Amino acid sequence: MTLTRKTLRLVIHGRVQGVFFRDSMRREAQKLGVTGWVKNSNDGTVEASVQGEPADVDAIVRWAQRGPEFAQVERVVVEPDDGSYSSFEIIK
Repeated sequence: MTLTRKTLRLVIHGRVQGVFFRDSMRREAQKLGVTGWVKNSNDGTVEASVQGEPADVDAIVRWAQRGPEFAQVERVVVEPDDGSYSSFEIIK
């Protein structure tokens, strides 16, 4: 059986830096079995590439639209991405 993998790039806008967004997203990704990376961008957004089973990727996108407890997510820009990831990492 071939696994169908979905890869998306997310740009998360709002109060999303300094609220444990990256580490919370890493934990959520590991729980869902999603691979990829997340990082803070210089413009105050958080950027991520997420890859996995379509339902799991959709679940992490829904999570990103809420974020962790102290985040205030205004919007998430989602677009197709490519790449191949074996784990989920926080990029500094």
